[in-house]
Amino acid sequence: IVHKVTSDAMIVYARGKLKENLLEQYEETKDEALNLAGMKADALIESFDFERNKRSLVQYRTIEIEKQSKARTSLARAKEFGLEMEKLLEAM
Repeated sequence: IVHKVTSDAMIVYARGKLKENLLEQYEETKDEALNLAGMKADALIESFDFERNKRSLVQYRTIEIEKQSKARTSLARAKEFGLEMEKLLEAM
């Protein structure tokens, strides 16, 4: 019976330590993921703002050839922004 009690005590102790360790790892991973998500969100908003400001400059102060190049870049950024917004809406 002594061996059974010792075995049970070791199992309880090991489970507690394992649970504690897993919770710590989870918290660290969660914080890293939130940080990365925040950085991506900031980059998307910055890109959106840049494109909004660039629009007036391109519309009124550039020649036609430059407009095409800038329009391609803007379209690529808009597609990326749209995809991220779709992901966000699907997650809701």
